[in-house]
Amino acid sequence: MSNVLHADTIFLIALAAIATYLTRIGGYVLMTRMKSIPPRMEAGLNAVPVAVLTTLVAPAFFEGGYEVKIGMVGALLVCLRFPGLTMLAIGWAIVIAIRHFGLL
Repeated sequence: MSNVLHADTIFLIALAAIATYLTRIGGYVLMTRMKSIPPRMEAGLNAVPVAVLTTLVAPAFFEGGYEVKIGMVGALLVCLRFPGLTMLAIGWAIVIAIRHFGLL
């Protein structure tokens, strides 16, 4: 437990906090100083949600078992017709059902 408050750990946490703050405030400062957003920057900003979603979903899909893969495919099919919260609930219900009933 004494390693938790080690000087290197505190230093690393402080550096991570500073880097996080600078990246967040840097984007705000950059955007407020521009009169208009260039098309390439707008295209990059439009790609951020897809990139974030991919970084959240891909590891679970490739590292998870078959029940996770089936649940994600089921959630994908549900999201074509229903809103996000319904998709999330159905996807988790599929995974829970497969694990509970031992279907795989």
